[in-house]
Amino acid sequence: MAESYDLIVLGSGPGGYVAAIRASQLGLKVAIVERERLGGICLNWGCIATKALLRSAEIYHYMMHAAQYGLSNEKPSFDLAKVVDRSRKVAGQLNAGIKGLMKKNKVAVHEGVGTITAKGKLSVKQGDKTTELEAKHIIIATGARARDLPFAKADGAKIWTYRHAMVPPEMPTKLLVIGSGAIGVEFASFYNDMGADVTIVEMLDRIMPVEDAEVSEFMHKALTKQGMTIKTKSGLEKLEAGPAGVKAAIKGPDGKVETTEFSHAIVAIGIVPNTENIGLEALKIEAERGHIKTDGYGKTNVDGIWAIGDVTGAPWLAHKASHEGVIAAEAIAKALGNKDVHPHAMDKNNIPGCTYARPQVASVGFTEAKAKEAGYSVKVGKFPFIGNGKAIALGEAEGFVKTVFDAKTGELLGAHMVGAEVTEMIQGYVVARQLETTETELTQTVFAHPTISESMHESVLAAYGRAIHI
Repeated sequence: MAESYDLIVLGSGPGGYVAAIRASQLGLKVAIVERERLGGICLNWGCIATKALLRSAEIYHYMMHAAQYGLSNEKPSFDLAKVVDRSRKVAGQLNAGIKGLMKKNKVAVHEGVGTITAKGKLSVKQGDKTTELEAKHIIIATGARARDLPFAKADGAKIWTYRHAMVPPEMPTKLLVIGSGAIGVEFASFYNDMGADVTIVEMLDRIMPVEDAEVSEFMHKALTKQGMTIKTKSGLEKLEAGPAGVKAAIKGPDGKVETTEFSHAIVAIGIVPNTENIGLEALKIEAERGHIKTDGYGKTNVDGIWAIGDVTGAPWLAHKASHEGVIAAEAIAKALGNKDVHPHAMDKNNIPGCTYARPQVASVGFTEAKAKEAGYSVKVGKFPFIGNGKAIALGEAEGFVKTVFDAKTGELLGAHMVGAEVTEMIQGYVVARQLETTETELTQTVFAHPTISESMHESVLAAYGRAIHI
């Protein structure tokens, strides 16, 4: 006889485990199914573990430049195996934390490969054992995986995806990074700071193409200044791996193809949703290019089946998945009769994006170009970190904050930052957008001194011709 629940969550990444916890808080009987490790890609192989690597690179960078702070540090070095080991221990600690949260919230954990066999029914296979489960509702939260090059699949030796790049068998000497989104730029930053000769190849006309054009331009200059080679409007024609490294044929904007040798290559050209072989076809769950179609609450076209996170499309971000998990859990609880929950549909334009390179990048809302495309008349403010006392004192005076406002209403349409600690600062603007704040409230807000966040205030003032320190 099948074990019965109110809700089964298929996948335990930042969307799945958060949905399970929220549903349990609302009094539902919940099970979660996971084929690998609790916490999913983000916790074990992505968000957190990469930040541990980047922290090591950041400290090593400061060690290499200690003299700028009046300090001495002769012949700094690193042990790559220990750097990786620290990252894996961080991931392991958090994985154990998720196990504790599942137990605390009375969420039943079923390990194995889950398949939806019918509406409200799911089988879990682990080895020779198959467990049958049933529930009133099922949330699909199976995430995504790295997209391979069709002509050169990652082998883990010389051609890597992000998973290989996190546990490198050796330190690259000359590294090719294919793709300049957040993942590509973060790994480029890490390996460059650790001493590799890094080249980034991007098909589009600028790196980090989803960001504001001024941020992309700044990052291009900053990464080039750090020693990276950046090739935009360039495509990879061929990639061949051998015992000594890889040979890459790169077609430039002039149409010429040049072949260059590298020790390793990282492929960071996007993701593929994990929607195969989980039962979508049998239930006729609608999908587009593999991504499951949902409404703002995570509901699919099939009653009782929901989907959240990377399987539902861009933006492919952990915090987007987590928030979708909360929304879906609350919508399910409401459907089951809970009158005290009032879920709100997801507004993707209020989801912040962060890149943890050196320098950091963070943004929310419309870029200047997108705001104009949407028909807004805009006021734009920009303030450089060189005008901020705290940034100068920290030795981090490169960067800026840019804000975009509706000229008619004063609504904050978007905010874009590049520089030290901006991934922490962006949340101020995210809250402002959620509260539908205008320039009036932001102008009248008091920012602590000395903080880098004062640049946020100055950027708002600059949009209206009132900047003080520039």
